[in-house]
Amino acid sequence: MTPIRTALITGASQGLGRALAGALAARGWRLLLTARTAADLSATADALPVEAEVVAVPGDVSDADHRDDLRLVVDEWGRLDVLVNNASTLGPTPLRPLRDLTSDELAEILSVNVVAPHALARLLLPALEVAGGVVLDISSDAAVEHYETWGGYGASKAALDHLTLTLGAEQSRIRAYALDPGDMRTAMHQSAFPGEDISDRPLPSDLAVPAALSLLDRRPESGRYRASDLLTDAPTAPAATAPTGAPPSGVAS
Repeated sequence: MTPIRTALITGASQGLGRALAGALAARGWRLLLTARTAADLSATADALPVEAEVVAVPGDVSDADHRDDLRLVVDEWGRLDVLVNNASTLGPTPLRPLRDLTSDELAEILSVNVVAPHALARLLLPALEVAGGVVLDISSDAAVEHYETWGGYGASKAALDHLTLTLGAEQSRIRAYALDPGDMRTAMHQSAFPGEDISDRPLPSDLAVPAALSLLDRRPESGRYRASDLLTDAPTAPAATAPTGAPPSGVAS
């Protein structure tokens, strides 16, 4: 009997996390969803098909006790097919130059965007190995390009990329992907561009979700991939850099 596929999605209450939860639920996956705001997380779970198997555990992924709560659910399942590290923070907004970003503010960005994904992957690695699973870390164009005021966020995503690709090199029983989803019309992206009209950006379901599903279906080698590449060509080689001069992308939540 084929086991039910399972996924843990962080930052699942809105944006890419919410859209990906809907797509996997439609495929019959069992989901463990988490986000900081309980009401929003509950709304996400309630919007999924009634037959979907969903466990919603609100909390902050930078909190070690919360990560332990998530591990307990996964331990009950006995396996984890996909860990989606989608939760992230821009840091203080409006975004500011590095000279104005304090050490405490940078530490908070790194705590959520780098330390927490590493800690979750490390904690859940045994269950991922059982399933031959996937660690899917949501990256950004800002990880490989240098945009004014994006230094803290970009540095965190560059560090996350490095950890993701190293994990993939070290662990032969799983795949590890850093996915740059491209520009998206999300609340987090809007907060990075206060007062601007971002209605021209695609919704997460337009590009990022199909790209993530493509990775899960095709299971290429571990590496860094751009969503736009995944939907135009077979992912035969990991992406290296984004086009110079493009606007920051991959702001996901």
